[in-house]
Amino acid sequence: MKLKFILPALALTAVLAQGCVSNKKYAELQASYNKLQDDTRDLNVKYQTSQQQLSGANSRVKSLEDQIAEARRNQSALQAALDKCLASGSQGNMNVSKLVDEINASNKYIKHLIEVKSKSDSLNMVLTNNLTRSLSREEMKDVDVQVLKGVVYISLSDNMLYKSGSYEISDKAGATLSKIAKIIMDYQGYDVLIEGNTDNVPIMQTNIRNNWDLSALRASSVVQALQKNYNVDPKRLTAGGRGEYNPLTDNTTDAGKARNRRTQIIITPKLDQFMELIGKAPATATEQK
Repeated sequence: MKLKFILPALALTAVLAQGCVSNKKYAELQASYNKLQDDTRDLNVKYQTSQQQLSGANSRVKSLEDQIAEARRNQSALQAALDKCLASGSQGNMNVSKLVDEINASNKYIKHLIEVKSKSDSLNMVLTNNLTRSLSREEMKDVDVQVLKGVVYISLSDNMLYKSGSYEISDKAGATLSKIAKIIMDYQGYDVLIEGNTDNVPIMQTNIRNNWDLSALRASSVVQALQKNYNVDPKRLTAGGRGEYNPLTDNTTDAGKARNRRTQIIITPKLDQFMELIGKAPATATEQK
């Protein structure tokens, strides 16, 4: 009789014990999930700030190009006025001298603006050439380097960077990341934004809610690898995720999805240094007097 009672009791104890382990695992998973939510929110805030800065840099490049065009239009108007003045002979030498001074100042300013833009473009082209020369032919299959509006974009495929369906950096990515890190280290005056992108296939992973989370976590993994493994100053780094909402092409084919699953390393001059370059405009003829 005692044996009949002992066996059910042991079974009940085993079930209860199993339930306790399950609850403990659930609590750990919930805590990990909550931490991921907090980390993702922080990453999104940093990413939005970086996007605003990048947008500002692009706007300033466009503004610089507009300034060059406007300065050239002013120069043409001044030259026309000078030609008219010389042709009529009715204006005094003082007016002619003033127009000549203004044209010279305009020429000097145009030259300055062109030099500023050329310096930015040249630095970026040197950076790009140094990087592409350091990559092997095999690595170039997974790496795309472009310069757009004064900003360097290095696009890395997820097949090369991450373990399948994960945000962990793969072993084979180390050699490529080390070469990119060297370029980043060589150009200390540049900020670096790591931007994760996915295709539109929903992610099915525990504690990863959606593609927003996956893209942000992948960007964060690259940032931490650059910091911990290659000693890149974390103050220069920003991680952000764009999920599936910044595709290069449509997601109707496997090839299209593969192109959209990428991580971009965006290298751009620090805004304060860029503005300092633009601000060093030569004095006008009036100021010089």
